[in-house]
Amino acid sequence: MDAMRLIGATRHALAQAGSVQDVVAEAWQVHALAEAIGGHLAVNGPAAARAEARGLCEAGCRARGALHHPALHHPAVRNGGMRAVQLTEVRDVRRVLLALGELLGDAGIALVGIASNTEEEALYWQCVESIDAADESRDRVHGILRHLERPLEVWEHGGAA
Repeated sequence: MDAMRLIGATRHALAQAGSVQDVVAEAWQVHALAEAIGGHLAVNGPAAARAEARGLCEAGCRARGALHHPALHHPAVRNGGMRAVQLTEVRDVRRVLLALGELLGDAGIALVGIASNTEEEALYWQCVESIDAADESRDRVHGILRHLERPLEVWEHGGAA
């Protein structure tokens, strides 16, 4: 499945998440998608952006690892599995990265809401770690975008770097 469709499905599911368990499960899905897109670009993306793409993959993996909550036994994860495993292509890399950056921001905001309102200390710290990893993922997304824009800049300036 194309990355934009997966991002759209995940954005919709995150927006519809009504409970703490739903939000945590969907944040986990967002991080899994960042990991999958990073992995895809590390193998298939432009050579100049592959290191940043590997970093995105690693940050997504760390973020998923930070969320050890009963929500991960949620039916959306158990029955539907990881949406990210359905990733087969990234047609428009720039568009996908921009959408992924927004989705990571949305997940971070949702987790801030949970962390701010929970009395469960373990959940609070898991959310904080996941928010940090989402921020790192967004930084990696921006790094990949910078690498993608470099050839355009060189071309626009008549070859001067």
